[in-house]
Amino acid sequence: MVRLRLRRTGLRHQPSYRIVAADKESPRDGRFLEILGHYNPRTDPFSCRLDEEKIYEWLKNGAQPTESVLKIFKSVGLWSRFERLKSGEPAETLLQEAEKEYSERELSRKTRQD
Repeated sequence: MVRLRLRRTGLRHQPSYRIVAADKESPRDGRFLEILGHYNPRTDPFSCRLDEEKIYEWLKNGAQPTESVLKIFKSVGLWSRFERLKSGEPAETLLQEAEKEYSERELSRKTRQD
């Protein structure tokens, strides 16, 4: 079974993550099938860049997101767009809407000091 999950990258005490498609039984930072995006929780607000076209394909083929990835998808609006895709909206309009949202999202490159 394929899962969409986080793969940790970055230095010690400075995590950033890749969102990957991986086999359910492979280790967290082990073998994966494809990189689908990046997520950095240390910037304020968090920075997230996803390849929604690839994610839609994996979800259509039966991949299951983990709880943490599902929260990220819901916070950036990807999950609601996927629900609209399943109901019959064309993928091109949804991808344009997603690109517009990513470009409008103001990102501060300053990281938080926890």
